[in-house]
Amino acid sequence: MKILLAVDGSEYTRKMLDYVCTNRPLFDPSHTFMLFNAQAPLPPHARSALGANVVNDYYADEARKVLEPAIATLAAQGIQAQSQWKVGNVGDTIAAFAKEGRYDMIIMGSHGHGSLARLVMGSVTTQVLAQCGVPVLLIR
Repeated sequence: MKILLAVDGSEYTRKMLDYVCTNRPLFDPSHTFMLFNAQAPLPPHARSALGANVVNDYYADEARKVLEPAIATLAAQGIQAQSQWKVGNVGDTIAAFAKEGRYDMIIMGSHGHGSLARLVMGSVTTQVLAQCGVPVLLIR
């Protein structure tokens, strides 16, 4: 099974990774894991003022801050995972990446670093659920 683990470095990401690591019978080594970080784009005026190189370096640094600890958490439990990141509307980007990669399941935290949290689920979670045709396991 191909499993996409959507990560943003939030407390809910940590809870999701802990869930995967402590439920090894469900997530055995026969599965393929992809850690994926989607980042909201900087405003256009900021991108133009900073320049493409600075902006690209910023995105790479932010992705590294999220992905490296997540990779280390999984590796410490013997779970090997690849990682990727993209910039775009976070919910749309996660859903599109899952569809393009033909993932069998998405696992993500119910909330993240969004600026305005929803009462039941984060807005990114709502977008992913609305756009995905694969099962989504939410960890709260």
